[in-house]
Amino acid sequence: MNGDRDRRGWLPCYLSGAVFAVCMAGTTLPTPLYGLYQDKFGFSELTVTIVYAVYAFGVIGVLLLAGNASDAVGRRPVLLWGLGCAAASAVCFLCATSLGWLYVGRLLSGLSAGLFTGAATAYVMELAPGRGSSRATLVATAANMGGLGCGPLLAGILAQYAAWPLHLPFAVHLALLAGSALLLLGLEETVRERRPLSTVRPQRPGLPPEVRSVFKPAALASFAGFALFGVFTSVSPAFLSESLDVDNHAVSGLIVALAFFASIAGQAAVGRFGVRRSLPLGCAALLLGLALLAGALRWQLLPLVVVSALVGGAGQGLAFRAALSGVAGASPADRRAAVISTLFVVAYAGISLPVIGVGVLSGPIGLESAGLVFIACMAVLVAAAAVYLLRRPAETSA
Repeated sequence: MNGDRDRRGWLPCYLSGAVFAVCMAGTTLPTPLYGLYQDKFGFSELTVTIVYAVYAFGVIGVLLLAGNASDAVGRRPVLLWGLGCAAASAVCFLCATSLGWLYVGRLLSGLSAGLFTGAATAYVMELAPGRGSSRATLVATAANMGGLGCGPLLAGILAQYAAWPLHLPFAVHLALLAGSALLLLGLEETVRERRPLSTVRPQRPGLPPEVRSVFKPAALASFAGFALFGVFTSVSPAFLSESLDVDNHAVSGLIVALAFFASIAGQAAVGRFGVRRSLPLGCAALLLGLALLAGALRWQLLPLVVVSALVGGAGQGLAFRAALSGVAGASPADRRAAVISTLFVVAYAGISLPVIGVGVLSGPIGLESAGLVFIACMAVLVAAAAVYLLRRPAETSA
């Protein structure tokens, strides 16, 4: 089997990565369009953040209830279900005549991402030729974050320069999903011993004692990094429009995309710096990114928004890949999946809860002040993680 895969080369791995990217692009596709939906349906900034956060609740639910489904029934069936949820989400946005359609669309989008997160990562790595695990990990990382970045970029360009801004992006995504389903059907199944769906049981997050010291700073940094992404993808278009008079949807989409593309660069750099150094370096870059974002909000400077996206995104990539590697390496083999699921639950909580907090505060104190409060809270979390990391060598030697 591995010999056949070696002869075919990397093409199946790359094709599965392309399918992964297409699905993840749908989860961020509405980002530059929220302002248009606000004008159409007349809802507040708080509602925007709740619509956005519904996605994270869908992801967390799938990770807890069926995160290991592809180990039982196979990778391709689960990924086809994920593509189906993504297509249903696109249809909801195409048919949206009220706010309820957006909630359902975002929930379905979260379900698709939850189904893809574990299954597609495993599938990409299993389709790679032998001894290509490091390269395959990078393909999976680039597909995940690259897809997230391409979503707002595609939607922003189509909304700005083409007709039907609230419909064409989702029609294009439906076409991409159809092509992805055909690609997926042409790839081999990598799970040989499949079991019935009835054997799938909910995964209970857990932390063995030997993982806790590693998990604490990893969880803090992951929460803060994903929270930064959550704010960028939910409220930054509104800030650009209201405070910086940037009404170009393509520009809004590009700035959000830059954060995700920078994350890919940060994750790729972990191999150069090593896992142990990458987490504190990622925390430092996250702190700098948060400081730059605070400056952008305080002085209303577009260049600072761009630089904060690049620096914060790179910091998130460094910190999260190092956190994931460190936690996985410290976990006993029979509990590894549960520990990694716990880290992802914390990370996706970071995408949802702080974003809703920004939405709640934006009403009484304004979007810029709410953003500054968010930045201060996230800076405390990142600083706590950094302090913990600096103290760990002394504690270990003791």
